[in-house]
Amino acid sequence: MTDQLAALTTIFTEFYYWVTVVLMFLIHVGFCMYEVGASRYKHHQHTLMKNTMLIPLVTVTWFLFGWWIYWAFPTGPGLAPSIMNESTALITDDSAFSATWYTATSELMAINLGDHISGVFWAAFLLFSWTAASIVSGAIIERITTFAFGILAIAIGSVFWVIDAAWGWHFDGWMLKLLGYHDAYASGVIHAIAGGFALGVLMVLGPRIGKFSSSGEPRNIGPRNPWLVTIGLFLIYTGFWGFYAACNIPIFDLGPEYGMEGISYWTATNIYVTPTTLSGITFNFLMSLSGGLLAGYWIAKGDPFWTYSSGLAGIICASAGNDLYHPIQAMIIGMIGVVISYKLHYWVERKFKIDDAVGAVAVHGYAGFIGLVICGFVLNGYPSSGYSVGAMWDGTTYATINPLGQFLGALIMFVVLGLIPGYIIAKVLNGMGKLRIPREAEIAGLDYEIMETAKDDEKAVASATR
Repeated sequence: MTDQLAALTTIFTEFYYWVTVVLMFLIHVGFCMYEVGASRYKHHQHTLMKNTMLIPLVTVTWFLFGWWIYWAFPTGPGLAPSIMNESTALITDDSAFSATWYTATSELMAINLGDHISGVFWAAFLLFSWTAASIVSGAIIERITTFAFGILAIAIGSVFWVIDAAWGWHFDGWMLKLLGYHDAYASGVIHAIAGGFALGVLMVLGPRIGKFSSSGEPRNIGPRNPWLVTIGLFLIYTGFWGFYAACNIPIFDLGPEYGMEGISYWTATNIYVTPTTLSGITFNFLMSLSGGLLAGYWIAKGDPFWTYSSGLAGIICASAGNDLYHPIQAMIIGMIGVVISYKLHYWVERKFKIDDAVGAVAVHGYAGFIGLVICGFVLNGYPSSGYSVGAMWDGTTYATINPLGQFLGALIMFVVLGLIPGYIIAKVLNGMGKLRIPREAEIAGLDYEIMETAKDDEKAVASATR
């Protein structure tokens, strides 16, 4: 009977993560529609192709080295001893997450029939990677080369966000242990870092032609297809359900982890193995979404583009602590994040002439940063991880959630691993003349450039076959 229950638990977990991947795919569909709806007609094909090609680029690089980074660097530069050893039964030769997870059971087989978890868990993290790259994509539409975006997508999708996940999302992460960092649904781990990375790129890339007048006043380049924007954002909301579920462990025995030897206590947990429930996060997801929409409608005076985007910002701001918040807290935190992010967006635009085409830095970066900081105050003293209970490393416990740790964590996510790498990579690409499309191509439209390239290719083929 025990074996049957274990088999059912394994199959349930495999199917659970598979479903989250399917739902999260809608996030990417939503980003495609959202960005095309926000861009001008002459750039539509390029915008779609840019979003399409990040899928193979990030997927292949994630398979080759991104996933490895997550498991290889949780302790950072040796800042905290690891708990990943056989004595804790966390990593063994038979573990689904060991370095040999991909090994087949036979030389003639490519599928490991003994493993039901790694592939779907790998895919869930892969969809997080796509999301990080898509966030950057929206901010820089209508002026970046396809080559440059490919490099940036690989950098944020398969390197930098993975480092921050290893540090601040992994159960062995040094930020949990030393800072008490807590970010259950990725206010910082995906959103703040991608927003910061996008800001770093925008600082080098510069504004779209015509965005600012000769006197420096910003012009509004509104969405060309509000219907696509609306549907795209609703698809992102829908996919975010899968995102939240993928950040959970569906069924986990907390008895041994909480010092209750011989007692089983099965529940869902967040990624830190801290108890939560799908019921609880459903309350908080919907309340933070509603708070964001209400605040966005008010602060933007009914502007549809910002109202829909603010729903997303509300969720992102509350995500750091939505495993533990009361629903009213989630709503209020979402509202606060939206108001501050909206104000910051226009202040940065005017002050520094930053042209964030879809408000991605505000919705993801600023809202994520603010959410981390608020979490430190609201959840001050709560366990940062399920491994906070009991002596798990070096004879001491993990640090608890605290304001300073969350603020430092927000800086690491947004600035250290986000803005600085984005700025440096963009600088290098710009120095090579590979970052921005020529002025004449931008005026004519990126789709025109694609069509002209296709015509040149057709002529070359025709010439070669004569």
